[in-house]
Amino acid sequence: MSLFGKKKEELKQPTCCCEGNSGNEPAEVKSVSECCGKPVEGICCIKVLGAGCKSCHQLYENVKKAVSNLGINVEVEYITDMEKVMSYGAMSMPALVVNEKVVSVGKVLKESEVMKLIDDR
Repeated sequence: MSLFGKKKEELKQPTCCCEGNSGNEPAEVKSVSECCGKPVEGICCIKVLGAGCKSCHQLYENVKKAVSNLGINVEVEYITDMEKVMSYGAMSMPALVVNEKVVSVGKVLKESEVMKLIDDR
């Protein structure tokens, strides 16, 4: 039984090349075509880091719409585990991570802004 109605975080299978690494820390991305030391074409993973607030949910929804509009076959992951969030070095929420690189911190991006960020990758 959990206190104050907090839900236990479900364990997910790795959804991208980045989650197969051994630690909780994100791997350093050396170039746009490399993620976690593996060569990739385009985008291999997109994550929204947040605390579960309204702004974080809004960014998550905007990112999902942008990915859908761009026709990218990538699952957008929403991370609320504060240990994982802090491992990315994001000190404000929400934050957007593309190919294990933090690309936006502390603001709710519009769908068009997310599309531009993803397209530039």
